[in-house]
Amino acid sequence: MTNISTDARAGWRDSNLGTRREIRLPSGPLDVFDRGNGDPVVLVHGLVVNANLWRGVVPVLARIFRCVTIDLPFGSHRVSMPDTDVDPPGLAQLVIETIEEMELGPVTLVGNDSGGVVCQLVAARRPDLVARMVLTSCDAYDNFPPKTFAYLKLAARIPAGMAILAAALRFRTVRALPVAYGWLSRAPIDHRASDSYALPAGVARDIRDDLRRVLRGLDKQHTIAVAKTFADFDRPVLLAWSDADRFFPTQHAHRLAADFPDARIEWIPGARTFSPEDQPALLANAVASFVTAGDAS
Repeated sequence: MTNISTDARAGWRDSNLGTRREIRLPSGPLDVFDRGNGDPVVLVHGLVVNANLWRGVVPVLARIFRCVTIDLPFGSHRVSMPDTDVDPPGLAQLVIETIEEMELGPVTLVGNDSGGVVCQLVAARRPDLVARMVLTSCDAYDNFPPKTFAYLKLAARIPAGMAILAAALRFRTVRALPVAYGWLSRAPIDHRASDSYALPAGVARDIRDDLRRVLRGLDKQHTIAVAKTFADFDRPVLLAWSDADRFFPTQHAHRLAADFPDARIEWIPGARTFSPEDQPALLANAVASFVTAGDAS
């Protein structure tokens, strides 16, 4: 098992996330970050990013909530998990086990990008652990992954494909391309966070192997199947959707709002997919208002 914590750039995590803890779950070791007190909010990132995605959101939410940010093995993680299932159901199981191990539930579950798929699966499998759910711009229905990123699945299947991908992501000019991180946020991502997203798969072969398995597991069968369960999830759902998203269409936000029994949309202005990067304060305030309004009712 590889641990990249000694690599200053690949292993960096923002102190705003709170205290790092490595917890031992039935599925394997996992890093989580814990900050604040109050009702628990669990934040779930997506593919080829890590907990740093929420570094601007946590300080706002942690004023009134306990924020637990999970570093999932989505290819930008610190500790490899070679014996853990890292397809979407396996990643959802890690979130479930984290909530149970930390005795957090029921929680407000917040997901972004492919982390939104993980949240959908958690809500379907263990609704007892979810008091309410926030889906920011994320994969849904037959859009998993978006067509622009279909090449990643090909890279995971060809010899040396992952090594070539990892080597390319070392260059910030490559990361700025639309087929990398370029269209996921409006403004360039802070270099420290960008390095922590892009470098782990190049630093450690075990991390790269985890990413290969994650990419092979991306399949719209998971999002199509879980969509059939939306009508059964009767907890409140907030669709905090970016109004300038290039990959996740606004009509999917409307469709999700119609499919969940108790859902509403709040548009995050001036944001692309990575609203936690583009508009962290606006997103955090939307989540806080959603939770507190529910508590008051």
